[in-house]
Amino acid sequence: MQFAEFAARAAEIEAEPADLAVVSLLSDLFSDAGDDLPTVARFVQGRVFPAWDSTTLDIGPRLCHEAIARAAGPNVSADDVEDRLADRGEIGAVAASYDFGGQRGLAAFGSGGRAGLTVAEVDSELRALAAASGSGSEETKLKTLYGLFNRTDPDEARILARLVLSEMRIGVGEGAVRDAVAEAFLVDPADAAAIRDDDADAETEAVARDRRNEAVAAVARALQVSNDYGMVAELARDEGEAGLDGVRLEVGRPVQAMLAQAGTAADALDEWDAAAVETKFDGARVQVHRDADGEVSLFSRNMEDVTGALPEVVEFVADAVDEPAILDGEVVAMDDDGEPLPFQEILRRFRRKHDVGRMREEVRVELRAFDCLHAGGDDLLTDPLSDRHDRLAAVLGDDSAAVSDLLLTDDADEIAASEADALDAGHEGIMLKNPDAPYSPGDRGKNWLKRKPDVETLDLVVTGAEWGEGRRAEFLGTFLLSARVEAESGDDAFETIGKVATGITDEELAELTDLLEPEIERESGKEVDIRPSVVFEVGYEEIQASPTYSSGYALRFPRFVTVREDKTAETADSLERVERLAESQ
Repeated sequence: MQFAEFAARAAEIEAEPADLAVVSLLSDLFSDAGDDLPTVARFVQGRVFPAWDSTTLDIGPRLCHEAIARAAGPNVSADDVEDRLADRGEIGAVAASYDFGGQRGLAAFGSGGRAGLTVAEVDSELRALAAASGSGSEETKLKTLYGLFNRTDPDEARILARLVLSEMRIGVGEGAVRDAVAEAFLVDPADAAAIRDDDADAETEAVARDRRNEAVAAVARALQVSNDYGMVAELARDEGEAGLDGVRLEVGRPVQAMLAQAGTAADALDEWDAAAVETKFDGARVQVHRDADGEVSLFSRNMEDVTGALPEVVEFVADAVDEPAILDGEVVAMDDDGEPLPFQEILRRFRRKHDVGRMREEVRVELRAFDCLHAGGDDLLTDPLSDRHDRLAAVLGDDSAAVSDLLLTDDADEIAASEADALDAGHEGIMLKNPDAPYSPGDRGKNWLKRKPDVETLDLVVTGAEWGEGRRAEFLGTFLLSARVEAESGDDAFETIGKVATGITDEELAELTDLLEPEIERESGKEVDIRPSVVFEVGYEEIQASPTYSSGYALRFPRFVTVREDKTAETADSLERVERLAESQ
């Protein structure tokens, strides 16, 4: 597929406001994608690599701006690009506004020039760009991007710039891709027509919807265990539901973590015959993979590879586990007396890429596993929690301290006592789980509930900042915070809720500046706009109604707690949660 055609189809999708029509346009695109289907299924989401793959392009806004400036001509600088970005609001519109000097996509055919860019070429070049490392890699990336932009017309440039910065934002979320794959390759066209026909017989429409829902469920199941939209789209096209049903967990390929929502013991006991009670550790989520050759890999909640940062966990698993397995758990920082340390200490290890040996001496970590997704060749996702926990104990050893204790009870007083014990031991609280529930990757349903003490914090996205004054003039010192607004399209927006400047040491300010400076999109005086990517955990005394910020709320006495490096902007706290907390006050 020509990249010009992909760009045109993406623009058409972006202009369509109706969700069902978006799915239909996506379905048509997938049907026409040919050999490029896996790439197209990722590109429409702004991805170059599968969702489970932690490989990144490692292209910051400044490098992208420099590449655009080079392609635009000798009289254009990166600062000019940033000025235009301040006026136009998004990088795609900026890229489209320049007259690049190279070939013009499909127009190059028949004119004696090179053929226009193809989707496969763009994918290959971006993958090569991601692989560049070491001395000179930044210049290599800049030349690669310049070469790509130099071959685009305005429509292609708009999509390429967004793709490079993972800011596609054409109204296509994961659910739309899932539904479009089902419609393109599994749903009978007659059923699709019946669903869209306002004059269709009610019974005919109901039957058609049931069949469509079965097809969507088949795609969803395959996505749950693979996290690869490109592979699933290709399987659906080439092998149908039988192929999708054959998708299994693969050791070394992480899946999304099952998530919890807030709840009480009464909620749990009202819903289930009994509750499974576990300690809620103040650690960082980790997914453990041990393959048939004994190799161990560790992945964060965001499916990033953190194996190198946690060598003692790797050594423990290699010694304790003697069969292929995928485990879910937390890594907890411990002091010399075996007492848990605060969450900030484990993040010192997760953030570390260098001096791991020294940090290992400073912050000791241990694994606390609470679930088993796969063992000895058996996928366990559909097994009840209680059975998965038994398999976990068998994998690690019944007496292993790494196995989280599981208490089954229908007694609210026993749950309260368990919570008190967990808090007394220095842990965060308890989890309440349905002992009969399967493991649902990526799902935040009612089968897992988290009970925490009454002190609340929020995980908020940094969307702006201000440079400091005096001895802090070189640091970003005041940070604008925003809550996530969930959109049906899958492209979350962010509404401001306050600023935080307290609770931050000079050392932390230096680290935060290093972390956020590559994400700066534009500057005006001392104020900067920051691409939504970094999440702060912020404590507060109260949530107040306020006209000052776009969310309609403000935090009273906000205080910086830590950077939530285990979270992304898409998993930060929502405005809906802010509203619930404000109402509960």
